[in-house]
Amino acid sequence: MGRPTGFIEIDRKDRAYAPVAERTSHWREFVVDPGPEAVAEQASRCMDCGIPFCHSGCPVNNLIPDWNDLVSNQEWKAASERLHETNNFPEITGRICPAPCEAACTLNIGDAPVTIKSIEAAIADRAWGEGWVGNRLAPRGSGKRIAIVGSGPAGLACAQQLARMGHSPTVFEKADRIGGLLRYGIPDFKLDKAIIDRRVRQMEAEGVIFRTSMNIGVDVSVDRLLDDYHVLVLAGGAELPRDLAVPGRELDGVHFAMDFLGQQNRRNAGDEEGDRPISAHGKHVVVIGGGDTGSDCIGTSIRQGAASVTQLEIMPEPPARENKALSWPHWPLKLRTSSSQEEGAARDFAVMTTALTGENGRVRALQCARVGEGFQPAPDTAFELRADLVLLAMGFTGSPGAGLLEQAAIELTPAGNAKASVDDYRTSRDAVFACGDMRRGQSLVVWAIREGRECAAAVDAYLVAGRQDRAMAAAR
Repeated sequence: MGRPTGFIEIDRKDRAYAPVAERTSHWREFVVDPGPEAVAEQASRCMDCGIPFCHSGCPVNNLIPDWNDLVSNQEWKAASERLHETNNFPEITGRICPAPCEAACTLNIGDAPVTIKSIEAAIADRAWGEGWVGNRLAPRGSGKRIAIVGSGPAGLACAQQLARMGHSPTVFEKADRIGGLLRYGIPDFKLDKAIIDRRVRQMEAEGVIFRTSMNIGVDVSVDRLLDDYHVLVLAGGAELPRDLAVPGRELDGVHFAMDFLGQQNRRNAGDEEGDRPISAHGKHVVVIGGGDTGSDCIGTSIRQGAASVTQLEIMPEPPARENKALSWPHWPLKLRTSSSQEEGAARDFAVMTTALTGENGRVRALQCARVGEGFQPAPDTAFELRADLVLLAMGFTGSPGAGLLEQAAIELTPAGNAKASVDDYRTSRDAVFACGDMRRGQSLVVWAIREGRECAAAVDAYLVAGRQDRAMAAAR
């Protein structure tokens, strides 16, 4: 490695955030750029591990020690080339991935892992700034057309890989802009949407065709796509939100998280408010759900001017520090505090909502209780929590079945996802493949990218096998 004793001599120092009062006054990203020298110093902390456990934590198989070593020696362009070998969109994962690689880092045994995520973001941003991210054009075309439904990270990764193999992919997106949940599910202060637009322009130059405002299964049938394309790839998201089945759910002011988050992103893009604008301004907001989506709701509510924000989690509060002997190098269960949670949200654990109450058809309070045995309300623990706006961020239950999956006429898993193995990503219907959340269920952006890449390789193998079969038949 660039500095064999760097992990001993240099303390971990991750990127800093702009002060809370400053960053909550706008919708822009707020991570402070530490500069190339500081990033290189952090990269030099990477150990010459006999077994790089960070590889096991990274679903996209990033060659992390390789580009850490290159950055530590200020070889940024080579680091960018090594990073892009395994990851189509490091400028995105360097911003929104939870970094399971850092949990698996050998230095995490002492709670001081290498700042892998920050280094990845720095490499990607510098590569774009220096003009090192060029177009990879296939020298020859295969003449094979592939329809990809869904423009989230799985669909985009699959499309880019197929274009680079010489095929002709077309990505269909039901929304008005490309990006899927990257576009309308992640706040702008975490992911500037210009980053998506820049990557889409590169992909168009490489031969990917994008079709927006086309809801496959509604506007265009699956059979029509299979008439016009050699292969269909189902790469949509797990969009069905988990609902809250309690009395009072029908009251105004109770919304799914993605409706709230997507509407704000559309506002930031200059779109019209719509018939039913959702705003946290001046309201007491309760977010039900303790994950990343709930955290995004907190940051958005605070920037909209909420009077207060409370986040409820049904699970008990995890420990402040994990037991390394039991968890490492796997992703540990421990208390984490996001940048949005730091901005002024109250958090409560082991709480369940038993009812919503209101006045004149609008929500005004949550009836809550502490979680007891069997996830039932514990006796004598009932309490009321004021709420003018309730945001449901309790995860997702699967992909929409009406239209797309029904028309695809493929076998589904018990969870309602497209059934396909990671061996070949093929569904039960010939020429139909599936990857990403539509196949595996709700997951991380890095898993979506990995599945998109592997699915592209499977599609290519399928098309090559078809060509060979036809050549053999012609020879006979």
